[in-house]
Amino acid sequence: MKAPEEFLNPVVRAIPPSGIRRFFDLAAEMKGVISLGVGEPDFVTPWRIREACIYALEKGYTMYTSNLGLKELREEIARYLSQAFRLRYNAEKEILVTVGVSEALDLALRALVAPGDEVLIPEPTYVSYIPCTLFAGGVPVPLPTRMENGFRISAAQVERSITPKTKVLLLAYPNNPTGAVLNRQELEDIAAVVREHDLVVVSDEIYAQLTYEGEHVSIARLPGMRERTVVLQGFSKAFAMTGWRLGYAAGNEAFIGAMTKIHQYTMLCAPITAQMAAIEALRNGLGEMRQMVRQYNYRRRLVVNAFKELGLPCVEPGGAFYAFPSIRHTGLSAEEFCERLLREERVAVVPGTAFGPSGEGFIRCSYAASVANLTEAFRRMGNFLQRLRKPASASVLRA
Repeated sequence: MKAPEEFLNPVVRAIPPSGIRRFFDLAAEMKGVISLGVGEPDFVTPWRIREACIYALEKGYTMYTSNLGLKELREEIARYLSQAFRLRYNAEKEILVTVGVSEALDLALRALVAPGDEVLIPEPTYVSYIPCTLFAGGVPVPLPTRMENGFRISAAQVERSITPKTKVLLLAYPNNPTGAVLNRQELEDIAAVVREHDLVVVSDEIYAQLTYEGEHVSIARLPGMRERTVVLQGFSKAFAMTGWRLGYAAGNEAFIGAMTKIHQYTMLCAPITAQMAAIEALRNGLGEMRQMVRQYNYRRRLVVNAFKELGLPCVEPGGAFYAFPSIRHTGLSAEEFCERLLREERVAVVPGTAFGPSGEGFIRCSYAASVANLTEAFRRMGNFLQRLRKPASASVLRA
């Protein structure tokens, strides 16, 4: 008999485990660790949302829903997208409720990408984008971004990367891991390239509500883009509902219909109790959501100032809840820096290389943590950096 590994799909076998989870697992084995690694709100889901779930259970809501999701929830999503982002979708045919935004991403790529199709992916990139592209049979084409331009892609960069096989541009702004955002003019320029080359956009906007300066602009709002864009959104980040596993996709009827086909054969539907809770979140939970966003904004400024004081260059994040400072001057690789910081000071952050080769020389720090934990984490990080600098100072004195 062959070795068990030889029976595996070669694509799956070749994909490494998530770099985020590796450091999370390491940290879980240690005592006294402050984790700034996993992108999860430190807030508990607001009580009114939890209460809606409890009431749903008490009333016996334990059955399947429509593949598309509860009609009542889809109507609330359509209303919310219209009011918050000026995106208008038909709740009957253009919105699909999914098991987290992760499933929505997987469905979108599998529905749109045929074997050999190229998918343009700005890098550093969230860890799921390249594997999900490969699972769909597509060819990921990274578009490296740089600290010097705020980790933002440009229309010119997109155009240079297009080949006859290019089909999809995967956008994720506000960005994980860099916190970068694109303004309206940058999106309009990119949209012009997308229209000219007849591409499709998958726009992951899970952090849309966590935009700190100005309004979030969805590329689907721009002229000629609604029919060629799938918008991915959800409840995990803004409503502190990560464990509820609830997201959604909005797009034209053909795109959503194709995604629903895959969804109905693989997942069937999202949990009804989570959907009932999400209805309450959209109807009555926006106030709590805004309070959490205000707290993230306060922490954002705290973190940027802390990195500045530590001498670690950091682009100010315009959205999400991550900072992506440079650690190049330490002389350590991103992996070495993170491993040593974890073992020596019990602070967990994620190496930039977990998000692609262009993340080398950077670390991702989540500020979805309490102010007390952030303050202590930066004190420990300061101790670590001070020790790193001492050998260099000593060598200068000896010379």
